[in-house]
Amino acid sequence: MLEVDRLILTSWRRKLPVYLELPSDIAYLEIEVPEEPLQLTDAGSDQERLQTAAKAILARLDAAKSPAFLLDLDADRFGVLGQIERLAKKLEMPVAVLNTCKAAFDETSPLFAGVYLGVASSPATRNAVEKSDCLLTVGLRRLDSTSAFFTDAIPTSAIHLNARSINLGLDNYQAVNLRELLEKLIDCSAPALRRSIRNTAQPAAGAVKPAQESLTQAHYWKALENFLRPGDVILAEDGTSNSGATEMRLPAGCSFITQAVWGSIGYTVGALLGALCAAPERRHILFIGDGSFQLTAQELSTILRHDFKPFIFLINNGGYTIERAILGKNARYNDVANWRYAELASVFCRESTAECFTVATIEELQRALDAPHKGLVFVEALMDRDDSPESLILGGHAFADSEFGPTGAQFVPNANIPLHRS
Repeated sequence: MLEVDRLILTSWRRKLPVYLELPSDIAYLEIEVPEEPLQLTDAGSDQERLQTAAKAILARLDAAKSPAFLLDLDADRFGVLGQIERLAKKLEMPVAVLNTCKAAFDETSPLFAGVYLGVASSPATRNAVEKSDCLLTVGLRRLDSTSAFFTDAIPTSAIHLNARSINLGLDNYQAVNLRELLEKLIDCSAPALRRSIRNTAQPAAGAVKPAQESLTQAHYWKALENFLRPGDVILAEDGTSNSGATEMRLPAGCSFITQAVWGSIGYTVGALLGALCAAPERRHILFIGDGSFQLTAQELSTILRHDFKPFIFLINNGGYTIERAILGKNARYNDVANWRYAELASVFCRESTAECFTVATIEELQRALDAPHKGLVFVEALMDRDDSPESLILGGHAFADSEFGPTGAQFVPNANIPLHRS
């Protein structure tokens, strides 16, 4: 029993899975049972290392002209977002996040610097991160899908903060608790008087004027950004939907669910069901594409059976847009069968009262958004096959360059979706 407690405590402290083997041939043995209940307490710091690390970081922050934060998922997972916000406010530091950490930091804050994704980032976000002379990263894991295939440019001078260790140049400090370190930095740092910080993320979208124009990705994401409310649970499927939703500026209190790390398309339909079960009182919004939806569409049946009422926004553009941005712009292997998506609710549930729309123009989309909604809402948006968010094209091109090299097939004319900047 002591070993079970040890593993539970280890899993809780490290936020990672643990494994316990229970041999079947000793199941009859009596075991020791602790007299006291298990106390979930964090491991404290080695005080000497904590003091030394904090002193070194404070010296860097004091000398910096453009300090900044870059947050990965561990900033949320280890519960230190409050400390990060307090330190950022005190020192007037912009805070950028990876796509794994979107919505964890308040995007309405003037300190929010946007989502950093290498070459697919906005110029303002790249400037905040890449030109920082004292960048504090929190839990940073450099992965292909969170760095636009390693096109990120993290300054070599960056200070890397982890849950139990700090990397500062050639110095490594072990047994330093991240929460304790941040509290010490807050207590010991002097307020900044020299920097003027403003929200460097894209400004909130203006009103979408109804028009009989064909629906484009730009129109679509602007309209949906205006549709969001504080506290929404937003699920963004890999590919086009994740790129478009990542570029949106979210209201306060939203949760953003994605799994861009693994690229397991179709994940968000099942994740929507799980989120609805976990927080049925909140409004849930799923953004997904046709190719991904076809992999796990049957979970719509379960959602209907439980009478859940999410909003599902599906892009129907004939296939895998992210793949067309990488290679095979006109290849049949990037096509999918053209389902009647808006009719699936009645297929999966004969008694369905779902409100279903198929939209192809700005006006039709806006009418669907403005309608009174009482049940599940399913919006199928018809768009041009090669229309794509700019960040998806940039990421796709970076993927192709990484995968196929400087003489790859991606350089053949019309091999992938080109980037058109106005």
